[in-house]
Amino acid sequence: MQETGAFLLGRKTWQIHGGAFERMAGDPFADALNAMRKYVVSSTLDSASAWRNSTIIRGDVVGAVRQLKQQPGKNILVDGSSVLVHLLAQNDLVDEYWLHVYPLVLGNGKRLFPPGKRLDLRLIEASPLPTGVVFTRYRRAES
Repeated sequence: MQETGAFLLGRKTWQIHGGAFERMAGDPFADALNAMRKYVVSSTLDSASAWRNSTIIRGDVVGAVRQLKQQPGKNILVDGSSVLVHLLAQNDLVDEYWLHVYPLVLGNGKRLFPPGKRLDLRLIEASPLPTGVVFTRYRRAES
C-alpha cells in the first residue's frame, strides 16, 4: 500500500470495495483505501459519490489510463476487475503483476490473462506466506 498512489477498478469491484470500506472508518486499512484516489471504469454509473475520492472513467479507457500513467506519483493498483485487466493487458498497459497464488484448484473460473495475447514476463519476487499462499511479482520482460 505504501507504493500505491491510486486504484483503478472496474465498476463491479469498485461497488463491492466501496460498499465495504467506506463504512469501516477507524480501520487503518480501510482508512488508507478511503483516502486514496480511485478511478472507476464504467459506462453505467451516474455518480462516483458512493466512495469518496473516486472519479469515473468512461469512453476512451485506454487513452485515459495512458494519461494517468504519465502523471507523476506512486503506482496505480488494479484489484479484481477481470474485464478491465484484460483490456489493460491487451493494450500493454500493465507494467507489473502482483499475484497471490492460493493452494486451491477450482477447475474453472475467470481468466487473468486474455486469450490469444502473448505476455513475456520476468519473475521479480516469490514469497511463500504462512497460509500456504505464494505472493509473486512479475514484470514485463524487456523487448
